[in-house]
Amino acid sequence: PEVINGRTHKATAVDLSPWVEYEFRVVASNSVGIGEPSRPSALLKTKAAVPVVAPTNISGGGGSRSELVITWEPIPEELQNGDGFGYIIVFRPLGSTTWTKAVVASVEASKYVYRNESITPLSPFEVKVGVYNNEGEGTLSSISIVYSGEDEPQIAPVGTSALSVSAAEVEVSWQPIAWNRHTGRVLGYEVRRL
Repeated sequence: PEVINGRTHKATAVDLSPWVEYEFRVVASNSVGIGEPSRPSALLKTKAAVPVVAPTNISGGGGSRSELVITWEPIPEELQNGDGFGYIIVFRPLGSTTWTKAVVASVEASKYVYRNESITPLSPFEVKVGVYNNEGEGTLSSISIVYSGEDEPQIAPVGTSALSVSAAEVEVSWQPIAWNRHTGRVLGYEVRRL
């Protein structure tokens, strides 16, 4: 509160955070200066409120075939605004109009895995993550694009050739596989001799 005149014996502290413990001190002042502060008041916790901070760093991907893995940065306790805190995850295939909603009732959660055999590998999904507590649902994050899990590559490398380098060595070469929904992210190749 602002400075209060000497005839007033109470004040209202504003702009406090919900569901946080505070203690208060009072100091007297006059034209000469400011005196010593009072002893601290007893701890007082503000009332709970609907959470207002949405999770950040929404991403994901990876996982197994037919999985959509969604990750986010957990909300710290001081921003949860009350008991019964958890996360709301909404997602839909890119281009769809229907959202799927899931609830994760865990304060520590930072990941959700949706499994469905109808998900095709490396499909893009629009994803939003929000929060809730016993007071109600808070805001959702902005939309992030997350890809479903990959399948093993369905296309073999082409243009394979071999060149004898010495009596004990052969150099094998091929054309790299370009990234697409049928190949995924190629992490490496295996050369087999027959």
